Amino acid sequence: MRIAAYIHQGQPAVGLVSPDLQSIRPFALDAAQCALGALPLIEALSRGEALPATGAAVPLAQVKLTAPIPRPRRNIFCVGKNYHAHAKEFAGSGFDSSAKAGGDVPAVPIYFTKVPESVIGQGEAIRIVPEVSTAIDYEAELAVIIGTGGKGITKADAMKHVWGYTIVNDVTARDWQSRHLQWVLGKSFDTFCPMGPWLVSADECDGTKTQVRCFVNGEERQNASTTDLIFDIPTLIETLSAGITLYPGDVIATGTPVGVGIGFKPPKYLKAGDVVRVEIDGIGALENPVL
Repeated sequence: MRIAAYIHQGQPAVGLVSPDLQSIRPFALDAAQCALGALPLIEALSRGEALPATGAAVPLAQVKLTAPIPRPRRNIFCVGKNYHAHAKEFAGSGFDSSAKAGGDVPAVPIYFTKVPESVIGQGEAIRIVPEVSTAIDYEAELAVIIGTGGKGITKADAMKHVWGYTIVNDVTARDWQSRHLQWVLGKSFDTFCPMGPWLVSADECDGTKTQVRCFVNGEERQNASTTDLIFDIPTLIETLSAGITLYPGDVIATGTPVGVGIGFKPPKYLKAGDVVRVEIDGIGALENPVL
């Protein structure tokens, strides 16, 4: 199934997207629940409850999609340097504060976070403040949505805890990422986490075997399969949950492939007027202008 958060006739709603992607049926949720997007539904399913009833279908063209989880309950968990080619690309960029001599490819997953307030949805603008940074980069990523929480989850059981997937663009201020050594500041500017266009359940998208692509103004910049991950999804969940309890609705961005802006010489940073489009097979496309 595909669950989307959206605005219809000026009101927030959450609905079930039709298989042909032409319409959406709103769930019977109150206003406070709708403001949280798909999160109340993921939490209800984790408790073994049935999904609420749905209303009459509305043409998808008549609604404005928002981020499927507009404000996650806590920071988004993100993984750095998780594709072999990108790890080498980043280590050679001069911006990698985590690089160690002879260790371009990490031995264990590198985790950082993005604050919930950085999340925006389909079609919303990534905003650049030139006085703060002009070294703004894109990072197309598959994001895992946790369905069943837990701690000490093993790799063997990890996929049982996955509800589904969405797309995240891990927008980054590269100069801040380098200057401040730890990455949370350069990753967490307002609008630096486009997410969407909806959530897709794991029975309809195999996140372990799907293609991730990114285009800037129609130019293909990234194109790789999640089979190329250095640390696969079960390993990421096992590592994260070893000491941190995971909850339904938690978001884990699994890393970006080779082809980010800093990998070019000179770098191809985002600028006002650009349009970034991320496509992941089995999910769809997330497109955002840059202002």
